[in-house]
Amino acid sequence: MNGSDTAVASRAEYCVVACAESWRDAGEVLASPMGTVPTIGARLAKLTFSPDLLLTDGEALLAGDTPALGTPPGVVEGWLPYRQHLALVATGRRHVMMGASQLDRYGNQNISCIGDWSRPTRQLLGVRGATVNTLNNPTSYWVPRHSARVFVERVDMVCGVGHDRATAAGPSAFRHHRIPDVISDLGVFDFDTPDRTMRLRSLHPGVTLEQVVDATGFTLTIPADVPFTREPTDEELRLVREVIDPKGLRFREVPA
Repeated sequence: MNGSDTAVASRAEYCVVACAESWRDAGEVLASPMGTVPTIGARLAKLTFSPDLLLTDGEALLAGDTPALGTPPGVVEGWLPYRQHLALVATGRRHVMMGASQLDRYGNQNISCIGDWSRPTRQLLGVRGATVNTLNNPTSYWVPRHSARVFVERVDMVCGVGHDRATAAGPSAFRHHRIPDVISDLGVFDFDTPDRTMRLRSLHPGVTLEQVVDATGFTLTIPADVPFTREPTDEELRLVREVIDPKGLRFREVPA
């Protein structure tokens, strides 16, 4: 795409592309995206650079095609009820992209409660298997509204296990522990640092470094030269807009 074309790509579409990249060259594994933008991203990856990805309808069917959001699969190639899904999780053949109510610098995630455990101020989803996810298969995170309330110095409760706790628990915990990506509406982050703390990997176009720093409740590792998230190609934009998300549901998570 040339410079004038990239201006038409929305922030939501940069987020979609960033999510899709999490499944690049993933092979034949189950993509489990949680959220609208990650779902679009997984389907975009399936239609472009990761054709072997397995997708579900969000319930119990393995989709043999890649339908638009809100449309049932036209081709069903398998049955994946909850019990079998959990067995698959335990074998590591899945890359899940979860949400997070809180994330800290080591990648510990909280989706259970806000405040002191003995008397929380907010009750959230509960742990929901997040611990098993992080110890058995690649687990990335999607945060549609990047703020210091989400990116915190210390999570109020550990649901998804971060690098510090996995290391402290020993080989049984860190052997298969992997947090490839954290993607927010401001940028892409990882833990490719000596102490396995969060690093800014790219900024979405239109976002400044100051915005990210101000919206993060801990000190990020920031490289000397931070690139922008890669641009969507013309074909990727067409697939997102016309095939995967023609109703524009992505803008409900990341407004235009």
